[in-house]
Amino acid sequence: MQDLIPLAEKAGGLLKERRQSIAVAESSTGGLIAASLLAVPGASAYFLGGAVVYTRQAREALLAIEVSQLEGMRPSTEAYALLLARTVRAKFGSAWALAETGATGPTGNRYGDAAGHSCLAVAGPLERSITLETGSPDRVANMHAFAAAALDLLSQCLATK
Repeated sequence: MQDLIPLAEKAGGLLKERRQSIAVAESSTGGLIAASLLAVPGASAYFLGGAVVYTRQAREALLAIEVSQLEGMRPSTEAYALLLARTVRAKFGSAWALAETGATGPTGNRYGDAAGHSCLAVAGPLERSITLETGSPDRVANMHAFAAAALDLLSQCLATK
């Protein structure tokens, strides 16, 4: 996680400077994004909370996303990542939200995505989503790559707005 701290410091610094807050919804990173943001001293100034929505049950229990909201959408897509980000932002009343969904490996997910596939989204005054494909079946390396890309995306959005 040490390699993620500088990325979290950059995002956290921008959030603190603006007196803005963030909430996180993550899946295949298993809490690594939230842990990175919280590892930065002073994180309580910007971090409101988060949810690891690794399963359908977690999504329903923690974010109350109804099956009807998923109509025409499947997990592990940019649209789904944006839904997670918008929902966690609304639930926490945060200025910003960061969401991640993907397939860490060593195999792909049940939706047909190969290991190393992740969709990331930021919701706030600016919305942006991206897809990352590492091409690797290495679960731990993918978790780190996904978290790093998410934190970088957040910093990019914060620097733009």
